[in-house]
Amino acid sequence: MTKTTARIKRLGKTFEIIVDLDNAVKFKNGEINSIECEGDIVFSDAKKGFKASPADLKEAFRTEDINEIATKIINEGEVLLTQEYRNKEREEKLKQIIDFLSRNAIDPQTGNPISSERIKTALEEAKINIKNKPIDSQISEIIEQLNRVIPIKLEIKKIKVIIPAIHTGKAYGIIAPYKIKEDWKDDGSLEAILEVPSGLIMDFYDKLNSITHGSALTEDLKD
Repeated sequence: MTKTTARIKRLGKTFEIIVDLDNAVKFKNGEINSIECEGDIVFSDAKKGFKASPADLKEAFRTEDINEIATKIINEGEVLLTQEYRNKEREEKLKQIIDFLSRNAIDPQTGNPISSERIKTALEEAKINIKNKPIDSQISEIIEQLNRVIPIKLEIKKIKVIIPAIHTGKAYGIIAPYKIKEDWKDDGSLEAILEVPSGLIMDFYDKLNSITHGSALTEDLKD
């Protein structure tokens, strides 16, 4: 179990807690519902062992409840990651990218799939910076950079989406990465043509349906 510091600055003062690193990250990402800080203590400087005063806690957080304060520090502040943890995160994301590409990408010259080993080698040759963020938000950039090293393309599904006016604001961010054409209607609704990687299509539909409460209309298109 690796301990780390989570901190936040409020009203010009620093507030820190000691937490389990894995649990803190999971809590910040919404994967678990509760978090505990070591000793139920909020520090002004954890390294020096200086505790924050009750008056400062009350002024900054409007409460002296340690659990409530810890929740705010982690959700709104910064969880310090060790280099070992960063390396582990990168390795896990790299494996996810390689697995995704080996299942969903092909060599456009032959139509054949590309092995995991070849994809890993190409990623290293292209010196691609794999970011710790969702695959769908970086896969287009990765494919573009990989094409400098090997011929590669994703299997794509072309779809038409019609989004009611009431949901276009929130839904636009979901469709934007895949949009190749858009048409705003007089009633404020949006009709768009998208190209979505086949391996991401179910996740895309889940997100779209969640945002629009199932009111968006979709249609598969043939080239």
